[in-house]
Amino acid sequence: MQSERKQSGETVPTDARVKPHARRQLILDRILERDTVTIKELADEFGLTEMSLRRDLNALAEAGQISRVRGGATRPRNALTPRRYQDGEHRNAAAKARIARAATALFESAATVFFYSGSTVARVAEALGEEQRDHLTVVTASVPVINTVTTWNDPHLVAVGGLYLPAYMTFVGPQAVAALRTISADVAIVGCDGLSAAEGLTTPHHLVAEIGSVLVERARRTIVVADSSKIGRRGFTPIAPCSAVDCLVTDDDADPRELQALRRAGVDVHVV
Repeated sequence: MQSERKQSGETVPTDARVKPHARRQLILDRILERDTVTIKELADEFGLTEMSLRRDLNALAEAGQISRVRGGATRPRNALTPRRYQDGEHRNAAAKARIARAATALFESAATVFFYSGSTVARVAEALGEEQRDHLTVVTASVPVINTVTTWNDPHLVAVGGLYLPAYMTFVGPQAVAALRTISADVAIVGCDGLSAAEGLTTPHHLVAEIGSVLVERARRTIVVADSSKIGRRGFTPIAPCSAVDCLVTDDDADPRELQALRRAGVDVHVV
């Protein structure tokens, strides 16, 4: 019989006979959540042999999903990532990883998905399983998302170009907007600097906001991924009103009064 172990509020299988695909997804989830793990930590958590874990980590590294380091693994690193973007990646990293995993379960039968910019959105692309990736067309102007999707086996990727903003690692401007206005998607995965029932979705840069507005307009369903620090916050520039948001995935530190206000406004709120 397969045994189980509780970790970080989750029940995880510890039997090595779990299918390699499912086992590697669990390992990937831990790496995305913690940024860096050791083989010993994974062995203790999942009850697997170090030899088996090395095989799993090597397979994930060959697929471009992680980077191997001595004694363990890390999330893929880009030495050219701007400091501002790196700071955002590291802020509330564990919550962002949980949010990303939960968001992947909400794609349902989506065939085409818009990915906005931002570190939480990029984590959603990283967290997608092989079965989802095989049937998904990704449309994005985000360089981290592009970098992730190009590591997939036979990816379906529409990369949108334009004026590059290094601090946000995304393309913006008239070229990007014009390209996106010719495309529709089943789902848009959108991040933000702030989300409230009163002010809607906001972000610090008006050109970045413009891209988000088009994605929300051209998608049949909008899923916002935002950690608790963004909930109830008012950012500089509006992306879209609260009424344009179908679903929010956030963490359990979010202000419950603001979450209730969002629910009253018709947003399907998922707390992880």
